[in-house]
Amino acid sequence: MAFHEVRLPVRLAFGSTGGVERRTEVVTLGSGFERRSTPWAQGRRRYLIGANLRSLDDMAALTAFFEARRGRLYGFRFRDFADFKSSAPGGEITAQDQSLGVGDGVRTNFDLGKQYGEGEEAAVRRILKPVDGTVRIGVDGVELGAGDFAIDLMTGTVTFQSPPPDGAAVTAGFEFDVPVRFDADRIDVTLESFAAGRMAAVPLIEVRV
Repeated sequence: MAFHEVRLPVRLAFGSTGGVERRTEVVTLGSGFERRSTPWAQGRRRYLIGANLRSLDDMAALTAFFEARRGRLYGFRFRDFADFKSSAPGGEITAQDQSLGVGDGVRTNFDLGKQYGEGEEAAVRRILKPVDGTVRIGVDGVELGAGDFAIDLMTGTVTFQSPPPDGAAVTAGFEFDVPVRFDADRIDVTLESFAAGRMAAVPLIEVRV
């Protein structure tokens, strides 16, 4: 996967719109009942950015970022301000925000994830791009020190120095970025004055990495 571990500058994302999409295949039977299935295990995010930019300097910065990614060729990190951390958007991150699993006394690797919903119907999203310095880990309700684990910022995998005890709940709190790419091969800018302009919305789409 062609991916650059660089985040789109936050100021270029102000005014962005977007959300999650799912793919559901619906077959209506002769009886009128429906048969529904999905080929996707997880949702996919889409965004539109750039439409609120007016400064020619900011538009030039977004164009430069687009060129450095070679348009749609290379993926990059994007902060979704509606969903960028393990807690609620207005809440504080704690080491007990999300469950990563249960220790067995042998396993040392756990993947970061975020749960949406409750109970058996909940969806768990794999978190692949945690933000450096924000990951907090807990074992049976006790927060670990930074030296007790390592986090792979490219895959979201937590590696413990010592395996969590058998039956111990492993939890985490963190901020994260969404891996995306541009979903268009061009950027359009309209000059409105010597110092201001208007940019057509630029689409982004989440990528699997």
